[in-house]
Amino acid sequence: MILDQTDEHRGTRILLMLVCFVIVVTGLKAAAGVLIPFVLALFLAIASMPVMFALRRRRVWGPLAIALTVLLNALVLGGVVMLATNSLGNLSEKVPQYAVLAQALGRKWFYVLEARGFPASTLLGVDLIEPGRVVAFTRGALQAVASLLSQVFVASLVMIFVLAEATVFPPKFEAIWGRNRQGQFRVTDIVKEVQTYLGLKFIISLVTGVCATALCLLTGLDFVVLLGLIAFALNFIPTIGSILASVPAILLALMLHGEGTALVVALGYFGINTVIGNIVDPYVMGRRLGLSTLVVVLSMVFWGWVWGPVGALLSVPLTVVTKITLQNVPDLSWIAVLLDKVPPQARVGSEGTG
Repeated sequence: MILDQTDEHRGTRILLMLVCFVIVVTGLKAAAGVLIPFVLALFLAIASMPVMFALRRRRVWGPLAIALTVLLNALVLGGVVMLATNSLGNLSEKVPQYAVLAQALGRKWFYVLEARGFPASTLLGVDLIEPGRVVAFTRGALQAVASLLSQVFVASLVMIFVLAEATVFPPKFEAIWGRNRQGQFRVTDIVKEVQTYLGLKFIISLVTGVCATALCLLTGLDFVVLLGLIAFALNFIPTIGSILASVPAILLALMLHGEGTALVVALGYFGINTVIGNIVDPYVMGRRLGLSTLVVVLSMVFWGWVWGPVGALLSVPLTVVTKITLQNVPDLSWIAVLLDKVPPQARVGSEGTG
């Protein structure tokens, strides 16, 4: 590894790596408009390749296999976009009503705090929650979601061309590395591990979204499908995502049905996230692709700063892909060790005793 070398130019080399890192980050931020759809398309294509290659193994004509794979993606993404668009349209109509409920709730808690001796009047105003600000904030959030959906549509078009090129990648790698198969095997390992991560994470997130939808339906909340989609999407962000997904449901329960229902919703989300996040997810995903909690938080902050809300949503998949890639590059594998949840020695020891 690079850290084991004891030459006198180590400091210069580290400084050069930092300069390169700054240049790369600046380029990523400047080219966000082009790179975000491409990265989304790449993730969709990698996740869809097993379907396309399965059709090819059954002697399905190449263009037809690509068309069927794209059709399957279109059905799934189209259904999600339709549900989200319908829910967002209805939510936009009810935002003023929810803003009034939020203002009434804020006043209620203001007087409760005053009655119990808390000097709320000196710190907060009676109209702490203004309907106009709530409406503006909600509409801004809806515009951000609409922008994300449009980027997913563009990414779907790019994905078609990525899938069309996927069949010629192996001959290209063979031409690049020739008889040296090590580089080709590394690329293959990276793609397989990313496919494993995306596939398992998709299933776990889908189960989380279904459970959240059922919970919101049983507690009588509005927009249960939208709340389920939020739980599904944010579950790709470990630890923090599950907490963020519960906030809209708890606030909605608090405004519509009061503190009792809000407590039930909060306990329900806590139970779902405890079972799936702390038992099912670690058991299914294992420790091999694990990231430390600090790395998860820092990656969300970093990618959110670089690419905005889309970057925050894709922060963990992007970091996992980076970690897998670094694991397969000997000179940079030490960075993957820093990103890992547990050191390699501890992982080997736990697997041996388990």
